[in-house]
Amino acid sequence: MPQYAIFIYSDPTAEHDDAELAEHEKHSDDLIAAGALTAAYALSEPAAATSIRGSGETDGPYTETKEFIAGVGIVEADDREAALVLARQNPAIRHSAGVEVREIVGAYTRADGGSGEGVTAVTAG
Repeated sequence: MPQYAIFIYSDPTAEHDDAELAEHEKHSDDLIAAGALTAAYALSEPAAATSIRGSGETDGPYTETKEFIAGVGIVEADDREAALVLARQNPAIRHSAGVEVREIVGAYTRADGGSGEGVTAVTAG
């Protein structure tokens, strides 16, 4: 079944209260219960990033934008439209932010517990 990355954007000036965070937790629980969510990652704030380019390293995000990627969820869906249905349920859309959906067309997975052996390349299609 195809997998899709749902990038969750946030406004750096927005304040996130406990009720909003609980809404995100419930959304994740709903996706898990539906068997759609395969992985989810919350990312540190952009100021904690280090960008590496051919010209060297700099502190901060790769690009300067008014929004930043706060997290990413990986979902399985029958097709793009089904992935969009899942993405439209994300609470970020109601809290001054949004999401972006992209099909995953290739991946490397590691199921060995960290030894580096057993890395598998996966290509979609």
